[in-house]
Amino acid sequence: MLDIASQLTEWLAAGRAFAVATVVGANGSAPRGPGAAVAVDADGTVIGSVSGGCVEGAVYELCAQSLADGEPILERFGYSDSDAFAVGLTCGGVIDILVTPVGADARERSLFAQAVQAAARDEGVALARVIRGPGELVGRAVVVRAEGAYEGTLGDSDGNALPRDGGLARTVTDEARALLDTGRTGTVELSEDGSRCPGGLTVFVESSLAAPRMIVFGSIDFAAALVRAGKFLGYHVTVCDARKVFTTRARFPEADEIVVDWPHRYLARTAVDGRTVLCVLTHDSKFDVPLLELALWLPVAYIGAMGSRRTHEDRNRRLREAGVGEEELARLRSPIGLDIGGRTPEEVAVSIVAELVAVRYGRGGGPLSSVDVLVPR
Repeated sequence: MLDIASQLTEWLAAGRAFAVATVVGANGSAPRGPGAAVAVDADGTVIGSVSGGCVEGAVYELCAQSLADGEPILERFGYSDSDAFAVGLTCGGVIDILVTPVGADARERSLFAQAVQAAARDEGVALARVIRGPGELVGRAVVVRAEGAYEGTLGDSDGNALPRDGGLARTVTDEARALLDTGRTGTVELSEDGSRCPGGLTVFVESSLAAPRMIVFGSIDFAAALVRAGKFLGYHVTVCDARKVFTTRARFPEADEIVVDWPHRYLARTAVDGRTVLCVLTHDSKFDVPLLELALWLPVAYIGAMGSRRTHEDRNRRLREAGVGEEELARLRSPIGLDIGGRTPEEVAVSIVAELVAVRYGRGGGPLSSVDVLVPR
Protein backbone atom coordinates (compact mmCIF):
# COMPACT_ATOMS: atom_id res chain seq x y z
CA MET A 1 0.00 0.00 0.00
CA LEU A 2 2.97 2.31 0.33
CA ASP A 3 3.10 2.60 -3.47
CA ILE A 4 -0.07 4.71 -3.34
CA ALA A 5 0.98 6.61 -0.21
CA SER A 6 0.57 10.10 -1.63
CA GLN A 7 -3.10 9.47 -2.51
CA LEU A 8 -3.83 7.70 0.77
CA THR A 9 -2.49 10.62 2.81
CA GLU A 10 -5.22 12.77 1.29
CA TRP A 11 -7.91 10.22 2.18
CA LEU A 12 -6.62 9.90 5.73
CA ALA A 13 -6.44 13.67 6.19
CA ALA A 14 -10.04 13.96 4.97
CA GLY A 15 -11.20 11.28 7.42
CA ARG A 16 -12.41 8.94 4.67
CA ALA A 17 -12.97 5.28 5.53
CA PHE A 18 -11.48 2.87 3.01
CA ALA A 19 -10.15 -0.63 2.48
CA VAL A 20 -6.77 -1.28 0.92
CA ALA A 21 -5.90 -4.46 -0.96
CA THR A 22 -2.18 -5.27 -1.18
CA VAL A 23 -0.35 -7.97 -3.12
CA VAL A 24 1.47 -9.92 -0.39
CA GLY A 25 2.63 -12.86 -2.50
CA ALA A 26 3.23 -13.56 -6.20
CA ASN A 27 4.25 -16.67 -8.12
CA GLY A 28 4.68 -17.37 -11.80
CA SER A 29 4.07 -14.65 -14.36
CA ALA A 30 2.13 -12.37 -12.04
CA PRO A 31 1.35 -8.90 -13.46
CA ARG A 32 2.42 -6.96 -10.36
CA GLY A 33 4.68 -7.86 -7.48
CA PRO A 34 4.33 -7.71 -3.68
CA GLY A 35 3.47 -4.24 -2.43
CA ALA A 36 1.22 -3.25 -5.32
CA ALA A 37 -2.07 -1.97 -3.92
CA VAL A 38 -5.55 -0.72 -4.68
CA ALA A 39 -7.79 1.19 -2.28
CA VAL A 40 -11.57 1.66 -2.33
CA ASP A 41 -13.38 4.19 -0.14
CA ALA A 42 -16.95 4.13 1.16
CA ASP A 43 -18.18 6.02 -1.90
CA GLY A 44 -16.65 3.47 -4.28
CA THR A 45 -13.75 5.66 -5.44
CA VAL A 46 -10.72 3.60 -6.52
CA ILE A 47 -7.01 4.35 -6.62
CA GLY A 48 -4.15 2.03 -7.54
CA SER A 49 -4.00 -1.41 -9.15
CA VAL A 50 -3.04 -4.94 -8.12
CA SER A 51 -3.19 -6.82 -11.41
CA GLY A 52 -3.38 -4.43 -14.33
CA GLY A 53 -7.00 -5.40 -14.90
CA CYS A 54 -7.19 -9.19 -14.51
CA VAL A 55 -8.86 -9.36 -11.08
CA GLU A 56 -9.56 -5.73 -10.29
CA GLY A 57 -13.35 -6.26 -10.23
CA ALA A 58 -13.13 -9.11 -7.74
CA VAL A 59 -10.69 -7.17 -5.55
CA TYR A 60 -13.05 -4.19 -5.62
CA GLU A 61 -15.81 -6.41 -4.21
CA LEU A 62 -13.48 -7.75 -1.52
CA CYS A 63 -12.61 -4.20 -0.48
CA ALA A 64 -16.30 -3.32 -0.21
CA GLN A 65 -16.91 -6.46 1.86
CA SER A 66 -13.97 -5.80 4.17
CA LEU A 67 -15.02 -2.19 4.65
CA ALA A 68 -18.56 -3.26 5.53
CA ASP A 69 -17.50 -6.12 7.86
CA GLY A 70 -14.52 -4.41 9.42
CA GLU A 71 -12.44 -7.58 9.02
CA PRO A 72 -9.26 -8.28 7.00
CA ILE A 73 -9.46 -10.77 4.12
CA LEU A 74 -6.68 -12.89 2.60
CA GLU A 75 -7.55 -14.18 -0.88
CA ARG A 76 -5.62 -16.04 -3.60
CA PHE A 77 -6.15 -15.48 -7.33
CA GLY A 78 -4.78 -17.71 -10.09
CA TYR A 79 -5.38 -18.90 -13.62
CA SER A 80 -8.46 -21.09 -14.27
CA ASP A 81 -7.91 -23.76 -16.93
CA SER A 82 -11.55 -24.84 -16.87
CA ASP A 83 -13.06 -21.45 -17.55
CA ALA A 84 -11.13 -18.75 -19.36
CA PHE A 85 -13.65 -16.19 -18.15
CA ALA A 86 -13.39 -17.12 -14.48
CA VAL A 87 -11.92 -14.61 -12.08
CA GLY A 88 -8.21 -15.24 -12.35
CA LEU A 89 -4.93 -14.25 -13.92
CA THR A 90 -4.84 -15.02 -17.62
CA CYS A 91 -1.05 -14.63 -17.55
CA GLY A 92 -0.77 -17.88 -15.62
CA GLY A 93 0.50 -16.46 -12.33
CA VAL A 94 -0.82 -16.61 -8.78
CA ILE A 95 -1.15 -13.65 -6.40
CA ASP A 96 -2.17 -13.45 -2.76
CA ILE A 97 -4.14 -10.35 -1.80
CA LEU A 98 -4.52 -8.98 1.73
CA VAL A 99 -7.49 -6.65 2.15
CA THR A 100 -7.41 -4.44 5.23
CA PRO A 101 -10.18 -2.04 6.33
CA VAL A 102 -9.08 1.36 7.59
CA GLY A 103 -12.09 2.78 9.36
CA ALA A 104 -12.94 4.47 12.62
CA ASP A 105 -10.44 2.68 14.90
CA ALA A 106 -8.20 5.57 15.98
CA ARG A 107 -5.17 3.45 16.87
CA GLU A 108 -5.22 1.52 13.60
CA ARG A 109 -5.84 4.65 11.56
CA SER A 110 -2.96 6.46 13.27
CA LEU A 111 -0.62 3.57 12.53
CA PHE A 112 -1.46 3.46 8.84
CA ALA A 113 -1.26 7.25 8.65
CA GLN A 114 2.27 7.22 10.06
CA ALA A 115 3.38 4.68 7.46
CA VAL A 116 1.86 6.33 4.40
CA GLN A 117 2.83 9.85 5.46
CA ALA A 118 6.46 8.79 5.92
CA ALA A 119 6.44 7.06 2.53
CA ALA A 120 4.89 10.11 0.86
CA ARG A 121 7.69 12.26 2.32
CA ASP A 122 10.33 9.87 0.93
CA GLU A 123 11.37 8.83 4.43
CA GLY A 124 12.55 5.29 5.09
CA VAL A 125 9.67 3.29 6.59
CA ALA A 126 8.48 -0.32 6.72
CA LEU A 127 4.97 -1.57 7.48
CA ALA A 128 4.93 -5.11 8.90
CA ARG A 129 1.57 -6.91 9.00
CA VAL A 130 0.65 -10.39 10.20
CA ILE A 131 -1.13 -12.07 7.28
CA ARG A 132 -1.31 -15.68 8.55
CA GLY A 133 -1.47 -17.03 12.08
CA PRO A 134 -3.74 -17.02 15.15
CA GLY A 135 -6.90 -14.98 14.70
CA GLU A 136 -5.97 -12.48 17.38
CA LEU A 137 -2.75 -11.63 15.54
CA VAL A 138 -3.90 -11.53 11.90
CA GLY A 139 -4.06 -7.95 10.70
CA ARG A 140 -1.93 -6.51 13.48
CA ALA A 141 0.80 -4.19 12.28
CA VAL A 142 4.02 -2.48 13.29
CA VAL A 143 5.55 0.59 11.63
CA VAL A 144 9.35 0.57 11.62
CA ARG A 145 11.43 3.68 10.91
CA ALA A 146 14.79 3.73 9.19
CA GLU A 147 16.45 5.09 12.34
CA GLY A 148 15.15 2.11 14.36
CA ALA A 149 12.05 3.44 16.14
CA TYR A 150 8.78 1.54 15.82
CA GLU A 151 5.11 1.95 16.69
CA GLY A 152 2.28 -0.57 16.90
CA THR A 153 1.37 -3.73 18.78
CA LEU A 154 1.62 -7.45 18.17
CA GLY A 155 -0.10 -8.44 21.37
CA ASP A 156 -3.26 -10.03 22.68
CA SER A 157 -6.82 -9.40 21.57
CA ASP A 158 -6.97 -6.27 23.71
CA GLY A 159 -4.03 -4.79 21.85
CA ASN A 160 -1.56 -5.02 24.71
CA ALA A 161 1.94 -4.72 23.37
CA LEU A 162 4.48 -7.45 23.73
CA PRO A 163 7.73 -6.53 25.53
CA ARG A 164 9.78 -4.05 23.56
CA ASP A 165 13.04 -5.83 24.40
CA GLY A 166 12.07 -9.37 23.42
CA GLY A 167 9.56 -11.78 21.93
CA LEU A 168 7.60 -11.50 18.72
CA ALA A 169 7.59 -7.69 18.54
CA ARG A 170 11.38 -7.50 18.64
CA THR A 171 11.83 -10.22 16.02
CA VAL A 172 9.31 -8.63 13.66
CA THR A 173 10.89 -5.20 13.97
CA ASP A 174 14.39 -6.66 13.43
CA GLU A 175 13.25 -8.51 10.31
CA ALA A 176 11.41 -5.42 9.02
CA ARG A 177 14.47 -3.26 9.57
CA ALA A 178 16.65 -5.72 7.65
CA LEU A 179 14.30 -5.60 4.66
CA LEU A 180 14.01 -1.82 4.91
CA ASP A 181 17.80 -1.41 4.83
CA THR A 182 17.82 -2.84 1.31
CA GLY A 183 14.46 -1.44 0.20
CA ARG A 184 12.95 -4.92 -0.20
CA THR A 185 9.35 -6.04 0.28
CA GLY A 186 8.49 -9.63 1.17
CA THR A 187 7.25 -12.17 3.70
CA VAL A 188 8.92 -13.59 6.80
CA GLU A 189 8.01 -16.95 8.37
CA LEU A 190 8.20 -16.97 12.17
CA SER A 191 6.95 -18.78 15.26
CA GLU A 192 4.50 -17.19 17.68
CA ASP A 193 7.18 -16.99 20.35
CA GLY A 194 9.30 -14.80 18.08
CA SER A 195 11.84 -17.42 17.00
CA ARG A 196 12.94 -17.32 13.39
CA CYS A 197 11.98 -20.92 12.72
CA PRO A 198 8.81 -21.19 10.60
CA GLY A 199 6.01 -21.95 13.02
CA GLY A 200 2.64 -20.88 11.70
CA LEU A 201 3.08 -17.12 11.54
CA THR A 202 3.60 -15.18 8.30
CA VAL A 203 4.48 -11.49 8.39
CA PHE A 204 4.37 -9.31 5.28
CA VAL A 205 6.89 -6.46 5.33
CA GLU A 206 6.42 -3.58 2.91
CA SER A 207 9.37 -1.20 2.59
CA SER A 208 9.61 2.32 1.23
CA LEU A 209 12.87 4.21 0.83
CA ALA A 210 13.75 7.56 -0.65
CA ALA A 211 14.08 7.47 -4.44
CA PRO A 212 17.40 5.97 -5.62
CA ARG A 213 19.90 8.39 -7.12
CA MET A 214 20.87 8.73 -10.76
CA ILE A 215 23.86 11.00 -11.30
CA VAL A 216 24.35 12.06 -14.92
CA PHE A 217 27.79 13.47 -15.72
CA GLY A 218 27.96 15.60 -18.87
CA SER A 219 25.66 18.44 -19.93
CA ILE A 220 24.86 17.24 -23.44
CA ASP A 221 21.64 16.65 -25.34
CA PHE A 222 21.78 12.93 -24.58
CA ALA A 223 21.86 13.85 -20.88
CA ALA A 224 18.65 15.87 -21.18
CA ALA A 225 16.83 12.85 -22.62
CA LEU A 226 18.32 10.55 -19.95
CA VAL A 227 17.15 12.89 -17.18
CA ARG A 228 13.58 12.59 -18.44
CA ALA A 229 13.84 8.80 -18.67
CA GLY A 230 15.39 8.59 -15.20
CA LYS A 231 12.61 10.63 -13.66
CA PHE A 232 10.06 8.38 -15.38
CA LEU A 233 11.66 5.37 -13.63
CA GLY A 234 11.48 7.11 -10.26
CA TYR A 235 15.10 8.18 -9.78
CA HIS A 236 16.24 11.32 -7.98
CA VAL A 237 18.31 12.76 -10.83
CA THR A 238 21.38 14.99 -10.54
CA VAL A 239 23.21 16.52 -13.50
CA CYS A 240 26.86 17.44 -12.98
CA ASP A 241 29.34 19.13 -15.32
CA ALA A 242 32.22 21.57 -14.86
CA ARG A 243 31.04 23.74 -17.75
CA LYS A 244 28.75 26.37 -16.28
CA VAL A 245 27.44 27.68 -19.60
CA PHE A 246 25.92 24.28 -20.46
CA THR A 247 24.87 23.17 -16.97
CA THR A 248 21.72 25.20 -16.45
CA ARG A 249 18.18 24.71 -15.20
CA ALA A 250 16.89 25.85 -18.57
CA ARG A 251 18.59 22.89 -20.28
CA PHE A 252 17.58 20.36 -17.61
CA PRO A 253 14.23 21.48 -16.18
CA GLU A 254 13.25 17.97 -15.00
CA ALA A 255 16.45 17.35 -12.99
CA ASP A 256 16.23 17.39 -9.20
CA GLU A 257 19.69 18.93 -8.85
CA ILE A 258 22.04 20.87 -11.13
CA VAL A 259 25.70 20.87 -10.03
CA VAL A 260 28.49 22.88 -11.62
CA ASP A 261 31.73 21.21 -10.54
CA TRP A 262 34.38 18.85 -11.82
CA PRO A 263 32.70 15.42 -11.85
CA HIS A 264 35.31 13.62 -9.72
CA ARG A 265 35.24 16.38 -7.09
CA TYR A 266 31.47 16.25 -6.84
CA LEU A 267 31.40 12.45 -6.65
CA ALA A 268 33.97 12.53 -3.85
CA ARG A 269 31.75 14.72 -1.68
CA THR A 270 28.24 13.47 -2.43
CA ALA A 271 26.42 10.52 -0.83
CA VAL A 272 25.95 7.31 -2.83
CA ASP A 273 24.72 3.84 -1.89
CA GLY A 274 24.00 0.42 -3.30
CA ARG A 275 21.06 1.72 -5.37
CA THR A 276 22.87 4.68 -6.96
CA VAL A 277 23.53 4.64 -10.73
CA LEU A 278 26.28 6.68 -12.36
CA CYS A 279 25.97 7.58 -16.04
CA VAL A 280 29.08 9.17 -17.53
CA LEU A 281 28.19 10.90 -20.80
CA THR A 282 31.09 13.35 -21.12
CA HIS A 283 33.28 11.00 -23.26
CA ASP A 284 36.20 13.33 -22.59
CA SER A 285 39.24 11.75 -20.91
CA LYS A 286 40.03 14.80 -18.78
CA PHE A 287 36.63 14.37 -17.12
CA ASP A 288 36.10 10.63 -17.48
CA VAL A 289 39.35 9.20 -16.17
CA PRO A 290 39.53 11.00 -12.79
CA LEU A 291 35.82 10.36 -12.31
CA LEU A 292 35.94 6.64 -13.13
CA GLU A 293 39.10 6.15 -11.06
CA LEU A 294 36.94 7.01 -8.06
CA ALA A 295 33.60 5.61 -9.23
CA LEU A 296 34.85 2.08 -9.89
CA TRP A 297 35.76 1.68 -6.22
CA LEU A 298 32.39 2.84 -4.90
CA PRO A 299 29.61 0.43 -3.79
CA VAL A 300 27.05 1.65 -6.35
CA ALA A 301 24.55 -0.34 -8.42
CA TYR A 302 25.66 0.67 -11.90
CA ILE A 303 28.45 2.55 -13.67
CA GLY A 304 28.13 3.24 -17.38
CA ALA A 305 30.17 5.43 -19.71
CA MET A 306 29.34 6.74 -23.19
CA GLY A 307 31.72 6.56 -26.11
CA SER A 308 32.67 4.68 -29.24
CA ARG A 309 34.66 1.46 -29.13
CA ARG A 310 37.78 3.49 -29.80
CA THR A 311 36.95 5.86 -26.94
CA HIS A 312 36.23 2.88 -24.70
CA GLU A 313 39.60 1.24 -25.46
CA ASP A 314 41.51 4.51 -24.96
CA ARG A 315 39.67 5.18 -21.69
CA ASN A 316 40.42 1.69 -20.37
CA ARG A 317 44.09 2.10 -21.26
CA ARG A 318 44.24 5.38 -19.34
CA LEU A 319 42.45 3.83 -16.38
CA ARG A 320 44.88 0.91 -16.27
CA GLU A 321 47.79 3.37 -16.38
CA ALA A 322 46.17 5.17 -13.44
CA GLY A 323 46.20 1.92 -11.44
CA VAL A 324 42.64 0.65 -11.92
CA GLY A 325 42.61 -3.16 -11.86
CA GLU A 326 40.78 -5.58 -14.15
CA GLU A 327 38.24 -6.48 -11.47
CA GLU A 328 37.23 -2.85 -11.14
CA LEU A 329 37.19 -2.32 -14.92
CA ALA A 330 34.82 -5.26 -15.25
CA ARG A 331 32.20 -3.22 -13.38
CA LEU A 332 32.16 -0.55 -16.11
CA ARG A 333 29.35 -0.78 -18.65
CA SER A 334 30.97 0.74 -21.70
CA PRO A 335 29.78 1.67 -24.22
CA ILE A 336 26.76 2.46 -22.06
CA GLY A 337 23.32 0.99 -22.84
CA LEU A 338 21.87 -2.00 -24.67
CA ASP A 339 22.39 -2.59 -28.38
CA ILE A 340 19.00 -1.57 -29.76
CA GLY A 341 20.32 0.56 -32.61
CA GLY A 342 19.38 3.87 -30.98
CA ARG A 343 20.59 7.07 -32.62
CA THR A 344 18.57 10.00 -31.27
CA PRO A 345 19.04 11.25 -27.69
CA GLU A 346 15.69 9.74 -26.73
CA GLU A 347 16.53 6.36 -28.27
CA VAL A 348 19.91 6.29 -26.54
CA ALA A 349 18.23 7.19 -23.24
CA VAL A 350 15.88 4.21 -23.70
CA SER A 351 18.85 1.91 -24.30
CA ILE A 352 20.54 3.17 -21.13
CA VAL A 353 17.56 2.82 -18.82
CA ALA A 354 16.79 -0.58 -20.36
CA GLU A 355 20.26 -1.70 -19.31
CA LEU A 356 19.70 -0.26 -15.82
CA VAL A 357 16.55 -2.35 -15.43
CA ALA A 358 18.24 -5.47 -16.83
CA VAL A 359 21.17 -5.08 -14.41
CA ARG A 360 18.83 -4.49 -11.48
CA TYR A 361 17.06 -7.79 -12.07
CA GLY A 362 20.05 -9.76 -13.31
CA ARG A 363 18.76 -10.21 -16.86
CA GLY A 364 20.59 -10.27 -20.16
CA GLY A 365 18.40 -7.76 -21.97
CA GLY A 366 17.47 -10.04 -24.88
CA PRO A 367 14.00 -10.32 -26.50
CA LEU A 368 11.33 -12.03 -24.41
CA SER A 369 10.30 -14.03 -27.48
CA SER A 370 13.59 -15.94 -27.26
CA VAL A 371 13.17 -16.88 -23.59
CA ASP A 372 11.92 -20.43 -22.97
CA VAL A 373 10.67 -19.86 -19.40
CA LEU A 374 9.53 -16.46 -18.20
CA VAL A 375 10.37 -15.45 -14.63
CA PRO A 376 7.75 -13.54 -12.55
CA ARG A 377 7.29 -9.97 -13.72
